[in-house]
Amino acid sequence: MKIGGRYEYDENHNQLGKGGFGTTFLAKDTKRPGNPLCVVKKFTPPSTEPDTSLKKLKEFFDQEAEILEKLGKHDQIPTLLAHFAENQEFFIVQEYIEGHDLSDELTSCPKMSESDVIKLLLEILEVLEFVHKNEVIHRDITPRNIRRRQSDNKIVLIDFGAVKQISTQLVNNQGQITSTLIIGTTEYMPPERKIGRTTFSSDIYSVGIIALQALTGLRPEESEDNNIENNNILKDNNTLKIVWRDHVNVSPKLAEILDKMVNSDPIKRYHAAKEALEALRCLSFSNDTVNQNQTLESNDKGIVRTVVVALNKNSNSLIQVLLVVIPLIIFTIIATSTIIFIPKMITQRENFLPYENKKYGIKIIKYPESWSPPDIENPVTGEFVTFLSPKQKNGDQFQERLTISVEEKFYGTLEEFTNSNKKEIKNSLVNANILEESQTTLSNRLATKLVYSGQAEGYNFSFKNMQIVTLKGDRVYKVTYTAKIDDYEHFLKTAESMIKSLKID
Repeated sequence: MKIGGRYEYDENHNQLGKGGFGTTFLAKDTKRPGNPLCVVKKFTPPSTEPDTSLKKLKEFFDQEAEILEKLGKHDQIPTLLAHFAENQEFFIVQEYIEGHDLSDELTSCPKMSESDVIKLLLEILEVLEFVHKNEVIHRDITPRNIRRRQSDNKIVLIDFGAVKQISTQLVNNQGQITSTLIIGTTEYMPPERKIGRTTFSSDIYSVGIIALQALTGLRPEESEDNNIENNNILKDNNTLKIVWRDHVNVSPKLAEILDKMVNSDPIKRYHAAKEALEALRCLSFSNDTVNQNQTLESNDKGIVRTVVVALNKNSNSLIQVLLVVIPLIIFTIIATSTIIFIPKMITQRENFLPYENKKYGIKIIKYPESWSPPDIENPVTGEFVTFLSPKQKNGDQFQERLTISVEEKFYGTLEEFTNSNKKEIKNSLVNANILEESQTTLSNRLATKLVYSGQAEGYNFSFKNMQIVTLKGDRVYKVTYTAKIDDYEHFLKTAESMIKSLKID
């Protein structure tokens, strides 16, 4: 069979994988010298899909192709070669990575050493850092989606879950998404993914499970009971904590990093690949991971990984030690001083990360990396996520926050809701005072802005709030920035940036 006038494959013999409405094939590019291999991903929508639904799915398809085009610029992510529609089917063509899956390595070497696992983590996270930096979540990191390239032995990240979303969207006759199937591999999937919530830390969880599998030689399969079997990594069903430390001895620092990576609470994990990578690089400086027969080395980013002195027994050992150690001490003092003083001279730009929640129609909102996004779904108030600012000092009584809430089945006007909302504010706060009321926009929709102050029950100080409200269908979206009155201005610009970034589906 030939598609796109050039990509040739046999559906019966060249299939690499199948799931949902999608199938992946190994194909030949007949229009390039030597007919090199490539990977074709075919998506066949159900025959019952109306034209409006197909049009909407085509939009998703094009958006995901744009993501792959951008990510494919990295040397360790497959290049996008083509994307097109043909006979009401959608096709994505990517570079084929000659090599083997990481699952082969985990099978052939069931228990890796601690140093090898750290090296593997660094390799994976360095690629994932690029992905997260481009505001993309992989969504399906498993050993089968990590390839070891034959030509240079480097890790290559493949099969992004974002593309799989094309085949999991359920669209109605008006071209609107009615629901989304959960994608991913269960054994490597964090708890929040199973209820449709995804953050960068979801990828970190999957990488952590792979590391535990490499360390222990156990399969990351779930069990119905709390008993430890010889071939499975299990979870405690009460705490959801991964049980693994009894199966292998590792340095306390690495154990701490791995426990943080696979924490069941996404807020307690590393927020993105960059944080986990920094923790591992710091670990590589420690004596726990230094091999005394190694020499001074640095990685491709110029970071020293191991420092070792190799002595000749017949030479003056003391002089050799001093010649190596003294310059190193001087270098360390200079580097430490630089780390301490540079932040005082340069104001670093805050790195923003994306958050999404399909259940409530939040396509994206960008939040500062230093803030934490706990999911606090409250069916009474409609609140489903609050972003907490970092503590400014020890004993900080209240962390500034930005909360998003949704009220369902409201059929009035924006003005009617605003009037009702003001009454509720005055009834729920002591000494409530509406300081400002104006019109604005939220996610390119007409919205009302209220700035108000008052004292909430249980607190001995007053708050100042900025609340933006808009309507979409029968839903009311409220975004509220809350701070102590004296601290209100401190994170106001950050809150405004977050609100401006919000996109509602």
